Formats: sequence, structure tokens, C-alpha cells
Amino acid sequence: MLAPTQNNAQSYIVNKLLMENKNILQEIQSELKAPKGQRNNFGNYQYRSAEDILEAVKPILAKHKCALVINDEMVEVGSRIYVKSTAMLALENQPFASATAFAREAETKKGMDDAQITGAASSYSKKYALNSLFAIDDTKDADFSNKHNNNSSVTKKVATTNNELI
Repeated sequence: MLAPTQNNAQSYIVNKLLMENKNILQEIQSELKAPKGQRNNFGNYQYRSAEDILEAVKPILAKHKCALVINDEMVEVGSRIYVKSTAMLALENQPFASATAFAREAETKKGMDDAQITGAASSYSKKYALNSLFAIDDTKDADFSNKHNNNSSVTKKVATTNNELI
């Protein structure tokens, strides 16, 4: 049998925290009800925004003493710019779960300046990072199956996600 060492004790504590945090994440995901608080009158559908998700999850995070941090990073792929959003959960200043999503900026969008185009891509990628982290299913959302005005200059976005338990 190995003699206990400080490293073994630290490893045990880290592993215990990881298991406890998985349970906390499951509880947050189960408790979260994020309503579709926005309406698109043109497409005649309801949808949820990142702000709707944040409003719904904040009281649950407080209950579980968790913090949520969302970061954006601009990433160039080929000649295109993507906004990479990472949503990360932490407990006692220790990150334990994260999800990442990407959204591509449109080259141009009628009626929007460059900052607004970036802001729209940022909002979109944040929403999908939050969806992924909190296991929110958007398959019935119009964002997922938007078929109105396919030939318009609507921002073409690519949303991908990467979930990770740290």
C-alpha cells in the first residue's frame, strides 16, 4: 500500500470536487427553464436569446454558489472572422465545466455597421455556448430551422460547440 503523500491528498480532493461538480452541473441543467422571451414578427416565431438564458440561470447559479464567465475571442479561419464564445462554470474560483461555440461574421449586412455585425455574431455564439453548457435543446427554434427569405443578406452563421468538464 502506498503511503499517503501531499500529492495523493491533493489528487483525492480534486477528484472529489470534480464528482461533486458534475452533480451540480446536472442539477443546474435540470432546474433551468429558459423561456423563449423574444418574438420575430417577420418570421412569426418565438426564440430565446443569450439574455433570456442568463436571466433564467442566474438565480440557479446563486443557489448552487456557482459563477458563470463568458468570454469572446476573435478567430480568423482562412479569410473569415469568427467569434469564439466560451461559457465556463466555476465553483469556489475553480472552473469545472465549459462549452465553446463559434459564429461567423457576415462580410456585410445592410443597415449595420461593423460593430453591430460583430455584436450580432457575438450574441449568437454566446447563445449557443450557453445552450451547450446547460443542455438546452433548440431544435424547435426558428434559429435552427429558419427558412424565411433565404436569399436575403441575413448574417450567415456557423455554430459549433465543444463541451468540456475540466
